[in-house]
Amino acid sequence: MTMTMTMTLTGTPGRVSDPVRRALLDTSVVIDVDVERLAPVAEEFAVSTISLAELAFGLHTVDPLVNAAREERYAWVLATFAPLTYTPYAARVFGALCAAVRDAGRDPRPRRFDLLIASVAVSAALPLVTRNPRDFTGIPSLRVVPLG
Repeated sequence: MTMTMTMTLTGTPGRVSDPVRRALLDTSVVIDVDVERLAPVAEEFAVSTISLAELAFGLHTVDPLVNAAREERYAWVLATFAPLTYTPYAARVFGALCAAVRDAGRDPRPRRFDLLIASVAVSAALPLVTRNPRDFTGIPSLRVVPLG
């Protein structure tokens, strides 16, 4: 199932001036979705299975109340957004993105999850909506949409 929203605003500062039909959400956005701020960005949103893995990692804490809230969020994300699976093509793109980051003089290792998510966006030709645009600076072929 996908989350579909009608575009009501365009040109709002910090948002894309040319809304798209579909966009990929970074984990930073999925953790605390603000539907009103997403509405002007795209008509439809997807999440990467990489983001699902990041969310699943956070499900196991020592606090049962935190676990319950996170389980509820995880179930909601699965029911609301279409998950994009990690494909062999995305894996190939990941290697190229790591090389580009390394060639720019940066270490790709601390950014592995960011680069995995970026590789899904690039391989699917989707813009990536994130609250952390600096995490994706200089990644070739990636359209980053900051969500302040």
